[in-house]
Amino acid sequence: NLRVHICPADLSRDEDLERLADALQHDAITVDFLINNAGVGDRGDFATSEPQRLKDIALVNIISVTLLTRQLLPPMIERRRGAILNVSSSASFLPIPRMAVYAASKAYVTSLSEALRSEVAEFGITVTALCPGPVHTEFDTVAMRPHDPKRKAPEFTYVPVEEVVRAALDGVERNRPIIIPGVAMKVAMLFARLLPMPVLRLASRLSP
Repeated sequence: NLRVHICPADLSRDEDLERLADALQHDAITVDFLINNAGVGDRGDFATSEPQRLKDIALVNIISVTLLTRQLLPPMIERRRGAILNVSSSASFLPIPRMAVYAASKAYVTSLSEALRSEVAEFGITVTALCPGPVHTEFDTVAMRPHDPKRKAPEFTYVPVEEVVRAALDGVERNRPIIIPGVAMKVAMLFARLLPMPVLRLASRLSP
């Protein structure tokens, strides 16, 4: 029988993180597959950003991912099995103007995933960073500031949610370190990661 446990939590709040950890321990829930999917974004110039939104990005995208993984990884090591899927972003590979803090937070997630992957490989644990590009979800709506000009990526770069999920699960099964769903984004990120930083800086200044 399938049993579902629901524990609502605001991952930007320390007390909710502790309550979630306590609930897992109280209910004796064994986690074999951790998906760190919660995230907060912001679009707009850094100088006009709301400090609380920046704090929420750091707390949810960085602190909660770190602490939840720290909580659930040791039992996986003891059992010598498990998988961790950290939902990062293609933004993690580049400094992105008008998404500066979000991109930096995702760079942390990708870097953390790579480092942990090396640490726990001997225990049979998979750590994977999912780095999608544009996806049609509520993320853009929430991240967009009121009265801010809407800027969308070209439609051909978008990948359906279902395709992202399939790519993620397939990548975990194949023990892949990084997953970039969609052919267009794979090619774009390949070039972006090969180009020297001076070229990327120039491109970012010329972008609208």
